[in-house]
Amino acid sequence: MTPGPYRLTLPERRTTGVVFASPHSGSHYPRDFLARSVLSEKAIRSSEDAFVDVLLERVPGFGAPLLAAVAPRAFVDLNRASDELDPALVEGFRAPAHNPRVASGLGVVPRVVSGGRAIYSGKLPLHEVRSRISDWWHPYHDRLQILLDESRMRFGQAILIDVHSMPHEAMDSVTVPGRPRPEVVLGDRYGASASAAVVEAVDAAFARAGLRTVRNAPFAGAYIAQTYGRPARGQHVVQVEIDRSLYMNEAEIRPNGNFAGFQRILSGILAEIAAIGQAKDRLAAE
Repeated sequence: MTPGPYRLTLPERRTTGVVFASPHSGSHYPRDFLARSVLSEKAIRSSEDAFVDVLLERVPGFGAPLLAAVAPRAFVDLNRASDELDPALVEGFRAPAHNPRVASGLGVVPRVVSGGRAIYSGKLPLHEVRSRISDWWHPYHDRLQILLDESRMRFGQAILIDVHSMPHEAMDSVTVPGRPRPEVVLGDRYGASASAAVVEAVDAAFARAGLRTVRNAPFAGAYIAQTYGRPARGQHVVQVEIDRSLYMNEAEIRPNGNFAGFQRILSGILAEIAAIGQAKDRLAAE
């Protein structure tokens, strides 16, 4: 049985304008997709934000909805525009302009996984790519916009916390020698996708829990932050990237011994963040 295009968990009573989402934790790998790929099942999962949806599973108890992907990122990337098609992958398609993400193989239907490893040995027909976008990409984004519209109508503002994970080595390039290594990256597209007050409040929630944060480097936010972040309209997006080594064995793609403890810590942080959406006046767009 094919699952739906997303998993939406709603609270018994919605008490906050905050929406939590996990666009890259999908783990439903269609059999024909795996059969076509030249990668092993473990290798093809390397781009997946594994277990992020599990880490977030308590947020409905804080009065906030949780939207999670079902399809994996290697199959269709929900953090890309629907027209970011890769001419090196899609038969008969010519790109109208150069796009660095597409050129690197990371379009809406990716050509590679992490480390630049090719997923396929050849190209995909255009109709198949469009089918993935129609069946998986559009329903997720349609539902996301509905959730944000509902937040703005009921609470006066919408705050999307778009949660991702990052390989431990992703921070190598931004870690300053002699200083503690950051564990969480908060992306607001350098102030364009969320008000300073909202980002400061999110940052403070992580800091109170003892987690070290950094802003926008090396991840400032991609399509979702760019598209939905409209702080002047009361619609904010903060992208959160969490070091995978805090809760999982990256090589084996399985939870490590710290998983339950980290989930408890993160749940406390998420409860604080959910409360941000109950304080519109204090966190009005600046």
